[in-house]
Amino acid sequence: MTGPNSTANQDLDALLEQKRVTLGNGIELDIVDAGPVDAQVMIFLHGFPENHRTWRHQIAQFSDRYRCIAPDQRGYRGSSKPQEVEAYSPDKLIGDVFLLADALGIATFTIVGHDWGGAIAWGVALSGQHARVERAIIANAPHPAIFQKLLYTHPGQRGSSQYMTAFRDPANDALIREHGIAGLMAQEAEWGSQSTMPAEERAILLDDWSDRDACFGMINYYRASSMVVPSMDEPFELPADYSQSTLPNLTIPTLVIWAMDDLALPPENMKGMDEVVDPLTIFMVPNCGHFVTWEAPGAVNGAIEEFLEA
Repeated sequence: MTGPNSTANQDLDALLEQKRVTLGNGIELDIVDAGPVDAQVMIFLHGFPENHRTWRHQIAQFSDRYRCIAPDQRGYRGSSKPQEVEAYSPDKLIGDVFLLADALGIATFTIVGHDWGGAIAWGVALSGQHARVERAIIANAPHPAIFQKLLYTHPGQRGSSQYMTAFRDPANDALIREHGIAGLMAQEAEWGSQSTMPAEERAILLDDWSDRDACFGMINYYRASSMVVPSMDEPFELPADYSQSTLPNLTIPTLVIWAMDDLALPPENMKGMDEVVDPLTIFMVPNCGHFVTWEAPGAVNGAIEEFLEA
């Protein structure tokens, strides 16, 4: 069957054609590299448990004016999938982004991230601001200092994050080996409506999740994280030995897009963000769940357009 939608999908698939890049640390990433080679660069980082196609609507929107780079990050799809937990520590995930820019001859860029990609984007922006990173665009990914504090003090956030403890538990390895990520998510996590993702895109993800090395690569993001997730029966207060974050303030133009019906990350994650990020623009998307790039692509694109123009 052919028609306008079929042609549009074919054009998009051509736009999302990937190539292989070897980083200076030996990690190999499959990436989309779309748009004018000499244009300003946007590097898009997908979250868990997705891939570069998270950004299909944004790449289609901006690749006429920007060079849009979207990797399948380490642990995902055809990219390198080391199996040891320590291979997924934040410094290595952040380092991959700078090494990818180096491999492509890119001096400066705008970093864009959602979910786990947003967590990495915060780290990239904080460590590379002004020198390498010109702007940051982050969708439904909490600032690391704010998130940790909420895990201690906010019942809603702590409750929504209990799945992280299950993801980290080696006792679930047998479930992952038998049923993959889909089995673990069905048991432990629910972040948004499955109906918001086109059936053909869900099929692609399910195929990705059939690779057990990729399943453990994805889970290792959680297992290598230093975030403390207290149990629900622990006091909702900062521990006596809690120390304030030593992270620097972020002082490059930053856009935070927040879907307000996110079941995993309540809006309280935005409280106090203006104290650690300046200049900051917050764009709230009502009636939208966690996977905002899928659920509200028009709103996301509009917010990014306005931010880049400003």
